[in-house]
Amino acid sequence: MANLKQHKLGWIGIGRMGYAMAERLAKAGCDISVWNRTRSKAEPLAKSGAKVVDNLTDLAGCDIVFTMVSTGKDVKEVLFGPNGVMSKGASGGAPKIVVDSTSISLEESADIRQKLAEKNIKMLAAPVSGNAKVIKAGKLTVVASGPKDAFDAVAPYLDAVGRGSSYVGEGELSRIAKICHNVMLGVVIQNLCEITVLAEKAGMPRHAFLDFLNKSVMGSMFTAYKTPALSNLDFHVTFTPQLLLKDIDLGLSSGRTYGVPMPTTSAARDQVQTLIGHGYDQDFSQLLLLQAKAAGVELKSENVDVGDGL
Repeated sequence: MANLKQHKLGWIGIGRMGYAMAERLAKAGCDISVWNRTRSKAEPLAKSGAKVVDNLTDLAGCDIVFTMVSTGKDVKEVLFGPNGVMSKGASGGAPKIVVDSTSISLEESADIRQKLAEKNIKMLAAPVSGNAKVIKAGKLTVVASGPKDAFDAVAPYLDAVGRGSSYVGEGELSRIAKICHNVMLGVVIQNLCEITVLAEKAGMPRHAFLDFLNKSVMGSMFTAYKTPALSNLDFHVTFTPQLLLKDIDLGLSSGRTYGVPMPTTSAARDQVQTLIGHGYDQDFSQLLLLQAKAAGVELKSENVDVGDGL
């Protein structure tokens, strides 16, 4: 069993995802210090064993620093900015490895990797699959790319955050993997909405059809997770249509770059764009409403207890 106290960890970014991930590391017994722009959001983590620091430079002495912020620009700011982790230069120390789980482009990731390499710091790009609810259930998954020895050092901590991590190679390959993952998200939710509306229009309760599907070979963690939303029309946000459209466009762009035709993805993109055009701005599973309207079906919540899919 891995010694989770072997390295001093730093964590930057305590949003919904960052908080849940840092909390799991703290509760696992890791030596972890956390920083957030708004300190009050990080302070509750002290109850789980984390140290809350006031300055990013307080993390310069950590062995491994994780970043989970909003944009590539934010990653650069917290690492290299005037008050960033490395702002004191050699005298302030520097981490050996930076692990970035922020959703950023391949180009931004490569640029950050190069800047870190100039300071002899290794970078692991580590996008995640899931949300805060999935993290709390211990089912978050991580895909990582970068130097293999860096991954080997970080893997026990990634595994402590969720159900496991996958190493896919050097450089920015994990960013491609995450794009492919989210492209599948768009294609699968569109198809799931189509067949659920078909089943209802033929006379089946949505939850009954989805129960059958989830128990079949075609069921998955994702179809089970979305069953409450599709049955009870609970569209609280897990992932917005706008963010899904962005990732589908990244996938189609990559398809053009590598000469891979993606006809199914293109059709799903049109539906997501139409969803946005009609003003739907909650969860991407609102594609169900668009599909029902196109089929002349009036949907009502079934108000059934189907669990949370996790």
